[in-house]
Amino acid sequence: MEFIATKKPAKPLTAVKPIGGEKNGEKRVVLLKKRRNYYPTQDKIRKRPAKKCFKQHKRSLRSSIKPGTILILLAGPHKGKRVVFLKQLHSGLLLITGPFKINACPLRRISQRYVIGTQTRIDISKAKIPDTINDSYFRRERKKRAKKEEGDIFSTKKESYKVNDQRKADQKIVDKEIIGAIKSHPERKLLFGYLASMFGLRSSQYPHRMKF
Repeated sequence: MEFIATKKPAKPLTAVKPIGGEKNGEKRVVLLKKRRNYYPTQDKIRKRPAKKCFKQHKRSLRSSIKPGTILILLAGPHKGKRVVFLKQLHSGLLLITGPFKINACPLRRISQRYVIGTQTRIDISKAKIPDTINDSYFRRERKKRAKKEEGDIFSTKKESYKVNDQRKADQKIVDKEIIGAIKSHPERKLLFGYLASMFGLRSSQYPHRMKF
């Protein structure tokens, strides 16, 4: 047996009503469902999904940057120096060091936007970097300002930043590991001179045409 689908009859939208009077047309077509009397002038505000916080963003790293790669800094007080890349932190910033004994660049964080990755690389797989060196390690303590009193306008001075003993000790540990890795490289003499020299451009030298 074949099943034949039967369509339900559509409900009429209008109806014809008779109207009395000689000059009224005798009938009117009337809507069965009346239209709304109120239409909003503005659209309703729809709830949008919450945006991800910065800490939930996916961290990516340039393919040319790997642990042990020598980078050229393009910004900051140490711009122009060649440094060694150690690892990428949770915030996405790069952890670098000079080492400090070679070019006076300490342990720092920098965005990968402000570095040039070179093809020169040092094997730092055996180097042990303290796990305590993370984003919170570089966070500075901000003391609350005391309320100003009469006569204290010129007496109070801002305290300059001073490196604590813990950071000095960590710097010595990291420098020892990185310098040991450089000494094990077959071209150690060239590497020491390469890290100690500054990067710069002369006339008729264009960075987009260079191979680093």
